[in-house]
Amino acid sequence: MELPSNLFDALQRIQGFLPETGAVLHEPRFVGNESKYVQDCIATGWVSSVGSYVDRFESDLAAYTGVKRAVVVANGTVALQVALELADVRPGDEVLIPTLSFIATANAVMHAGATPHFVDSEEKSLGIDVPKLSAYLDSVAEKTSVGVINKKTGKRIAAIVPVHIFGHPVDLDALLDLGRKWGLVVLEDAAESLGSLYQGKHTGSFGRLSAVSFNGNKIVTSGGGGAILTQDEALGKRAKHLTTTAKIPHAWEFVHDEVGYNFRLTNLAAALGCAQLEQISTFVEKKRRLADEYRSLLKGISGFKLLQEPSYSKSNYWLNALVLDTSFQKHRDDFIQRAHEMKVGVRPVWKLLHSLKMYRDCPRSDLSVAEKLERSVICLPSSPFLAGGRRT
Repeated sequence: MELPSNLFDALQRIQGFLPETGAVLHEPRFVGNESKYVQDCIATGWVSSVGSYVDRFESDLAAYTGVKRAVVVANGTVALQVALELADVRPGDEVLIPTLSFIATANAVMHAGATPHFVDSEEKSLGIDVPKLSAYLDSVAEKTSVGVINKKTGKRIAAIVPVHIFGHPVDLDALLDLGRKWGLVVLEDAAESLGSLYQGKHTGSFGRLSAVSFNGNKIVTSGGGGAILTQDEALGKRAKHLTTTAKIPHAWEFVHDEVGYNFRLTNLAAALGCAQLEQISTFVEKKRRLADEYRSLLKGISGFKLLQEPSYSKSNYWLNALVLDTSFQKHRDDFIQRAHEMKVGVRPVWKLLHSLKMYRDCPRSDLSVAEKLERSVICLPSSPFLAGGRRT
C-alpha cells in the first residue's frame, strides 16, 4: 500500500534530520568514566558480584531518585519479581497490570507465582486509565476478610503495577488513592522512566517498591541489570538479602537462612552503571531537546500527533512516538516498512500482552483503548545524541 503524502513527508523530514547512516531506535553512548571504572575492576580483580562499584551504584541511585534504599540486580524483570514477592503477592493471586506494556511486566508476575489481570490504558500517558480501572473494580471486586477478591475467579487481587510507558509518568496520585481505597499495594514498573518526575518527585519513589531497568537500550545502562527501589529500609534490607542467595554475612561460613535468588549485579556492570548515572542529567536534557526538535520538525503535518508528557510530569522522553489518527492506522505497517528501507529505525508498540498465547486466558477488563493504541503508535529513533541532528 502506498503511503499517503502526509506520512511520507513526515518520514522524509525524519530521515533528513537523522545521520546519513540512519539511526536505530535507541543505542547507548559511552563518553564518560565507563572505561576508567571498568578497567579499575579488571585491574583490582573485583569483577564479580561483590565490589565497591556495586555499593556505590546502589548509593548513587538511591540519592538520585530520592529513595531510602536501592538494590541493584541482574535485570529489571527480576527486580519486579522480587518486588512483588516482598509486597506479599502470593502464588495464586492476581496482579493488575496494563496490557500495553513490555512482556517483562507480565512475566515477572508469573515468575512470582501470580496471574496477570490485564487493564486498559488512556491516551494521555499511555499508562493505566485510573478512572476506568476504578469503575471496573467496583463491578468485579469485593473486599473480604482475606483481601480484595475477584468475584469472577474467586482469587485475591493483591497489587496494582502501573508502568510509566516510554518514560511518561502515570497519574500516580489518582492511582495511589485507588490503591488505598481498595487496600491494594502499588508497585511501580519504572523500567523506562529513570529521570522522569511526577509532581517534582522521581518516578520509582512512590510505590511501596519499584523496579528499574538498565538494559542496553535504557537511558542509563549497565549492559543489563536493574534495581529495586523502596522508601522502606526493612524491605530494602530484605531485598538485598533475598537477591544475594539469602546468605548470612560471615567471613568464611556459607549459611543461608531461606531459599533466595542469585540475582546479583556484577561489579563490572555496576562500574558501567556508575559512570552512566553520572551523566543522566545530560542524557535527560538531550532527550527532552530531541522531543522538542521532533515537534518542530513535524509541525504542520496532519494525520498523527507526537506523544507529549502529561502536564503533571517532566518526562525523560525515553522513546518519542507518533500516534496515528484513526483514519491512518491502516498505514502503520507500511510506514514502518518504508522507514526501515530508508534506514530510519522505527518500530510499533508491543503486541498487547493479553493477545499472546500464554496470557490469552488471563482475566481482563475492557481493553478497547489499548487495542486502538496498538494500531496507532510508532516509536521513533530516540538516542540522546541525536539531539541537534543533521538537517537538510
